Amino acid sequence: MDTPLRSVRTNIVQSIRAFRVPELQEAAQGLGHHFLYANLANAQSKQDVLDLIAQQFILATHVGKNFDALYDCLTDPLHKSGPQPGFIAVLEHIPANVKFDKEAREQLLDIFRDAADYWGDRKIPFRCFYSFL
Repeated sequence: MDTPLRSVRTNIVQSIRAFRVPELQEAAQGLGHHFLYANLANAQSKQDVLDLIAQQFILATHVGKNFDALYDCLTDPLHKSGPQPGFIAVLEHIPANVKFDKEAREQLLDIFRDAADYWGDRKIPFRCFYSFL
């Protein structure tokens, strides 16, 4: 299958620059992977970001509490629920403002890097693409 992801490592977090969201969604569908999408354009704070990710990824409500809860929802419960085919996650328009500064953005991306490592250890593809507002 010819996929736009053929040259992208299977467990990575990277800028979405070379891709469009519909292409990534189509690639996920073609590969049989879960497609997780969150548009964070309306988020102003860490709490807003967590709430939007929880709502749009359709994750457990405790995700909105902190980054650790987000990591937990992206990893262990999914692993325990049975075999997973792979994941393509998109975080579009991550805010860049005083309430969600560079440190908060890096912490968020670190959660997804850690999730990519977690799934990589289990030989499950996990790719995350992001853009800043």
